[in-house]
Amino acid sequence: MGSLLGITLLVYIQEKVGWGWGFGIPTVTTVLSIFVLAIGIKYYRFQKPMGSPFTRFLQVIVASVKNHRRGVVVEKETQLYEVETTKSDIIGARKLQRTPQYKFLDKAAVVTSKDKINDRWSVCTVTQVEELKSIIKILPVWATTIALSISFAQMSSFFISQSNIMNRKLGNFEIPTGSVVTFGAINGLTLVPIYERFFIPILRKLTGHHRGITSLQRMGVGLFLSTIAMASAAIVENTRRKEYPQLHSMSVFWLLPQFFLMGASEVFTYVGQLEFFYDEATDGTKSISSAMFLCETGIGSWLSTALVKIIISATGGEEKGWLRNDLNKSKLDRFYWILAVISVINLLAYLMVAMRYKGKKPVIVRDENMVELKNDQHMQP
Repeated sequence: MGSLLGITLLVYIQEKVGWGWGFGIPTVTTVLSIFVLAIGIKYYRFQKPMGSPFTRFLQVIVASVKNHRRGVVVEKETQLYEVETTKSDIIGARKLQRTPQYKFLDKAAVVTSKDKINDRWSVCTVTQVEELKSIIKILPVWATTIALSISFAQMSSFFISQSNIMNRKLGNFEIPTGSVVTFGAINGLTLVPIYERFFIPILRKLTGHHRGITSLQRMGVGLFLSTIAMASAAIVENTRRKEYPQLHSMSVFWLLPQFFLMGASEVFTYVGQLEFFYDEATDGTKSISSAMFLCETGIGSWLSTALVKIIISATGGEEKGWLRNDLNKSKLDRFYWILAVISVINLLAYLMVAMRYKGKKPVIVRDENMVELKNDQHMQP
């Protein structure tokens, strides 16, 4: 909702009243938000720090390399060390079962000297090793969704540039250029409740899955929609440049399909990612898994900028290349087709990764404060 107000009301104020008001209003609201947040501090629940997971990851790597150099070979699971208490020695985390993947890391849990059994840089627990394994396992899924963020970055750049030279009138009202991204935002706001209320119950009956479709399937749908969105954008831009070369002669509403498809893609992929990363994370790595989503968005935006610069340089520069300041002399549709091809290749890579993915094992123990995790159906794409 905040995003929607920002790209509608604030943009309108900036254009009609002034940029000072456009920046002043969010400044005041931000200060008020901080004040309200501070008022409730005494009512918040603070969780005890669990220690840095990155330190634990590094300990596993160091310990496994040390034992590898000593010639340690893991032949039996009984060789691997785990604390004898009902809980792991990681604060707030449950014990994890050993998994057969990435056997090299298991060497970190082999005790070579009882004197170093409490030195985590020499001997790690099975749970600690499995934490690192769980992050490594989801990295391929994470990497094959970055291409979506490259495509999504176009909504706030070239999509807006297109709308700036199109007819934005709706009756007597002219839609501000910066507000055209509302098409995608409104789509996201309306699609989520429609999907949750109507489609999920139907899909539950068809698939038997409590979410209708698995998290991996949901991400796959989103990646497919982003491919169609880029193809749609290419077709519309090609038509605009050839059939409507005059300034403001083609209606901006021809951009609706690409905005709608990108908005739908965002709903499916990003929500699926949050579900997947959170479900697959261990107790000690949930914060990292949630942050991976934002990290992917940042990398996608950076790659989008890099790709634009490469194409400008490879096609003749800003004066003669595909992406010039004047879109009527540019070949933006070819850039969109490149993104569509990248999206197709990425989708195929994602499908290969998703079909081979195996979810995490359940935890070992169950106590009165924590519910035991079970293998979830979302693991199978």
